[in-house]
Amino acid sequence: MDAILKSENIAVERKNFIFDLRENPRGRFLRITEDANGRRDAIVIPATGLEEFRRALDDIIAAHRQAGELTP
Repeated sequence: MDAILKSENIAVERKNFIFDLRENPRGRFLRITEDANGRRDAIVIPATGLEEFRRALDDIIAAHRQAGELTP
């Protein structure tokens, strides 16, 4: 059974994202779960890849800001 070390919940539009930092005998990892209208999907990122994941996300955020506002 996984031990939850830290959990964060973010609501965006009609979706709910749960970020769980977990640990089990094989190591520590981040599980990101998306709950949208009762449908759940999840990805798991080993702790050894968290910094690289963060760098990629920072690059995506910077590109989004650089692209400017969306027009309807």
